[in-house]
Amino acid sequence: MAAIGKIRSWGPVLATVIGLALFAFIAEEMFRSCEATSNEKRQQVGEVLGKKISVQDFQSLVDEYQEVIKMTQGRDNLSEEELNQVKDQVWQQFVSNTVIEAECAKVGLTVTDEELQSVLKTGTNPMLLQTPFVNQQTGRFDATQLTKFLADYKKLQSQGGQQLEQYDRIYKYWQFMEKMLRQNILANKYQSLLSQCLLSNPVSAKMSFDARNEESDIQLAVFPYSSIKDSEVEPSDADLKAKYGELKEQFRQYTESRDIKYVDFHVVASKADRDALMKTMKDAQQQLESGMVPAEVVRKAQSQVPYTGLAVTRNAMPNDIAVKVDSMQVGQVSAPFETTYDNTLNVVKLIAKTQLPDSVEFRQIQVSGESADEAHKRADSIYNALKGGADFEALAKKYNQTAEKQWMTSAMYERSQTIDADSKNYIEALNTLQANELKNVQFTNGNIVLQVTARKAMVTKYDVAIVKHSIDFSKGTYSDAYNKFSQYVSENKTLEGLEKNAQKYGFRVQERKDLFNSEHNVAGLRATREAMKWIFASKAGEVSPLYECGNNDHLLVIALTGVHPEGYREVTDEQVKNSLKAEIIVDKKFQKLAEKLAGVKSIADAKAKGAVVDSVRQITFAAPVFVQAAGTSEAALSGAVAAVKAGQFSPSVVKGHGGAYLFQVLSKKQREGAKYDEKQQMQQMQQQATQAAGRFMYELIQKANIKDNRYLFF
Repeated sequence: MAAIGKIRSWGPVLATVIGLALFAFIAEEMFRSCEATSNEKRQQVGEVLGKKISVQDFQSLVDEYQEVIKMTQGRDNLSEEELNQVKDQVWQQFVSNTVIEAECAKVGLTVTDEELQSVLKTGTNPMLLQTPFVNQQTGRFDATQLTKFLADYKKLQSQGGQQLEQYDRIYKYWQFMEKMLRQNILANKYQSLLSQCLLSNPVSAKMSFDARNEESDIQLAVFPYSSIKDSEVEPSDADLKAKYGELKEQFRQYTESRDIKYVDFHVVASKADRDALMKTMKDAQQQLESGMVPAEVVRKAQSQVPYTGLAVTRNAMPNDIAVKVDSMQVGQVSAPFETTYDNTLNVVKLIAKTQLPDSVEFRQIQVSGESADEAHKRADSIYNALKGGADFEALAKKYNQTAEKQWMTSAMYERSQTIDADSKNYIEALNTLQANELKNVQFTNGNIVLQVTARKAMVTKYDVAIVKHSIDFSKGTYSDAYNKFSQYVSENKTLEGLEKNAQKYGFRVQERKDLFNSEHNVAGLRATREAMKWIFASKAGEVSPLYECGNNDHLLVIALTGVHPEGYREVTDEQVKNSLKAEIIVDKKFQKLAEKLAGVKSIADAKAKGAVVDSVRQITFAAPVFVQAAGTSEAALSGAVAAVKAGQFSPSVVKGHGGAYLFQVLSKKQREGAKYDEKQQMQQMQQQATQAAGRFMYELIQKANIKDNRYLFF
């Protein structure tokens, strides 16, 4: 009993301990949950209508699209700019598909497997023509080819083999096209649904026809706004506030933007760097002139263009070299010359110039043996047999080969960075053999017996040794530039300091308004992702650290000068204020002119008030009229003229963008040759309605609550 009493006396303490332990456990779980949510958020590329996409999923879509482009264009890789375009297209596709799918779900629109099969069977969808399953005779998509491919692919998956890799690429391409096709069909169904909600009628059809074809000739009195000084109509704060309330919707911003000022210092080669490179180029010139082996000269000079010894077309040479070669004689060596657009010094030797086929059709028999000598002897016997009249295909079949004819084009080899001696001999043999001529080409480990069967497109080819070298800065030059820029940044921690001392260091402060995080770089420089992240994580007035960017040849410092969050931009915003001022000045100038022109009833009266009078012909309601005296197109004037009958004077002063107007309608008539066809006109209006429905995506996307965080990852 004493023990129980003692335990009871410890009750409050135990309750407190247990409570604290439970709280610690719950807090730990909450922390883990919050940490997991935070980590997940940090991995999100973006969000559309609440649908999130992670960096891994987005990268998978980019890789998928990239592989499709490589396959369809026969490319090994894409440039940085092309990759950025791919990322933009993938993001836009994700946004539009998410929006369309959400809208279609509201009204029950889907794409069934049966619908997809129907589209495949019909084979007329333009997207299907981008697949490998097009009948070459009919030029149309052939569903049977697709069915056969899928069946063959399934067999290969179980059997394996070298063909599987190629089939797998085509299968992935088809999966991509099928997905795109489904999305395209769904979007078309939704757009078709919208377009059916917009109808035409005979009344509006006739009005539309008249708007395009009823022409008016007028005598116009122009009072340009430029005749009144801006200082005479200075807007007040009350004017700005009132105009802002009137035009507020124009200043709505759907995504955040930021204003920056920055200093970009481009590091270039110094005079000492250029002099050192010029010496290298002159040495290369002398060596080529002396007859030194071209490949050795090009290699020692570290040329950007390797020498293969093969004659190539102009297409294989850099543009500046191709232009230079056109004016050179065989054996001539150029003096060093500079090419500005690629920042290089160049020396060229034209070794040979000849006419060769751009395309060669050939067949071959590959010969091997236990040793190289055995292969050579066997190839000699095959060659002699063919020279004696033996059938090429029959002889090839004897050696388990098909001797199938194939084409070699210049483009297949002339851009190669390196080429071995055997490959060079092989290509030269194909280029120099005449049609039906044979040759036994000896390789290190065997032979190939060649026969050229056709030659096409004789072109001029050049054997050219090219020494092309970028005019690069040295490590010492970059170090000096870095130290100078680093000192400038460290001594000026504010925007005021950066601007005040920029000229002293030889720098220039530049400005960029409304930078969006969807852009791929800052100040047009590549490799500025860290700078972009800083811009969208900082506060107005802050100055960034020094960034090394571009192609490791730019130094950058940034000052954040303004933040424009999503929503309505304030009336105090500089750009908003300037826009409002321009509108108010037009209003006030028109008001002054309208008061001045009160009571004017004729062109003569208007001229007496100082108007510029001109005749304007063939005005239609459907198109704004260009007023030469005001230097602008005026839609309001076209509308006002359409409402006034022939012979009448304008009932009121017309307010335009560039001035105030009065006019006398001289005549009205139908455009010559215009004939009203009610059915045709209604069809045109229906097409216009369909086009209008096609702009629905803009409105839907604006309301999709899009968050684009790609700049954090790419």
